[in-house]
Amino acid sequence: MSIAPDAPKSTAFLGRLSEAVSRYRADVAGPREHLALLRWQISQGDALDRRDTFPGHVTTSAYVLSPDHASILLIDHVVIGRWLQPGGHWEDAATFAASAAREALEETGVRGMALHPWHGGGDLPFFIDSHDVPGKPSRNEPAHIHHDLQYLFIAPPDLPLVAQEEEVHAAAWKPLRELEDIAPLALARIRGLTPPG
Repeated sequence: MSIAPDAPKSTAFLGRLSEAVSRYRADVAGPREHLALLRWQISQGDALDRRDTFPGHVTTSAYVLSPDHASILLIDHVVIGRWLQPGGHWEDAATFAASAAREALEETGVRGMALHPWHGGGDLPFFIDSHDVPGKPSRNEPAHIHHDLQYLFIAPPDLPLVAQEEEVHAAAWKPLRELEDIAPLALARIRGLTPPG
């Protein structure tokens, strides 16, 4: 565990995170989504808003859909070497959804993005995915867990994109089925939605 020097800020973050996780488990999660490590780290008071907190810390990501839900915006990630939804480590934001939106905008340059109506304007995650990530020896960082809070957005797929070249080889709209190899559980949940409008 890493203790944040700005403990009051981390404490406020943990309160918001605990509420989001509790609501997610009560209202959204499937029967096997226990999120045991994330909940344990919250109970321990870990500074989950800091990327140097181990065994895991919070990230946010965005599923940016076309209005008809036929396409999804993906990035070709430089470090990971595969197509993924845009996202990254938590940086201070008003909401978790705002953090996810900022990552999508920074990495792809997507324009006209709006939070999907599924969220009802609130900050309830669409999906929470705790997954293993490799460490970075150059940063003295061990293999660890990303507790990824994932949000849905809608954006027009016909506007130009600008990939953030330090982190992203490319950004492109892909058929929704591309999520089958990336995030099959989230894909199943998306397929259960009715497109807005």
